[in-house]
Amino acid sequence: MAVSINVSLAVGFVCEAILYGVYCVILVISVAILVKRYRVSHATNKVIWVANSLLFITSTVHFALMFNHFYIALENAPFADFANETYELMAANVMISVVDLIGDLLLIYRCWLVWEKKFYVIVLPLLAAFGGFGCILPIPALLLVINPTSPVPPTAIVPLTTAGYALPLCTNVMVTGLIAGRIWYISRIAVMDEHGKRVMKRVPTGGHSMMLIIESGALYLVTQLIFVILVATRNPAEAVLSLAGTQIYAIASTLIIIRVGLGISSEQTMSPTMDSRIEFWSQQRSAIGMRTVGTWRNDKAEDSPSTARLGEEPNEH
Repeated sequence: MAVSINVSLAVGFVCEAILYGVYCVILVISVAILVKRYRVSHATNKVIWVANSLLFITSTVHFALMFNHFYIALENAPFADFANETYELMAANVMISVVDLIGDLLLIYRCWLVWEKKFYVIVLPLLAAFGGFGCILPIPALLLVINPTSPVPPTAIVPLTTAGYALPLCTNVMVTGLIAGRIWYISRIAVMDEHGKRVMKRVPTGGHSMMLIIESGALYLVTQLIFVILVATRNPAEAVLSLAGTQIYAIASTLIIIRVGLGISSEQTMSPTMDSRIEFWSQQRSAIGMRTVGTWRNDKAEDSPSTARLGEEPNEH
């Protein structure tokens, strides 16, 4: 027996409520880290605060709209009409794409930093992200006109809906590949240590596979991929993931923000030298003998890697 769209939407709302609670806890942690540790540069810090604020506002607005719809449906309307398209649901559907877009822009910003602020690298991901958002915007209105009671997206708008969610997926794949490729390439470049020896610098990964999943945005990518498949196959389960996915997008993006705040994100362990090479340092390694420029950190301790400058020799002890 096929699951009705009403049941799918109700299950999705319950999942979103749970995930929203998880997100709020993670958000508080991220704010505490950003306030107390303040390990990123002033410009990057502004971007992080803006991203954190927008993610919270949009994900909260989406949850509030769904909660209001759920309350009204239980109070006045029969449950059989729960999934029927309303203006509140239309606004909630738009919020899903807004949260998705903010997450994509955060990933693109990280890619831009890792690639030393080269704009040509992020042109295609930006076009794909905004193109997907543009495809999604008219869908709620079209659904309201064509068939607001349809358990799955009507056939007429399936291609547009699929494109609207596939393009952000392409953005994620491109950006993740660009970040991973850049880190892999630079980590294999031999650099000179203080003794004139050629050494290989490695990117710190935090020692846990979970850190790599957070760093690469894989949680975000997998959610997008599953959602695109469900939409393309017109599976009613897409209603579950469309609601739960909103909070997953916010959680994944906030986990990245936490890593940036802790100073263990890849763009914070990379620093350009005068001959266009990039060096890496371990978070646990002593700063003695290291020549690095801490572009993305504000640590002011004299023995911190972030305060070492090119041309300065290490103190002899």
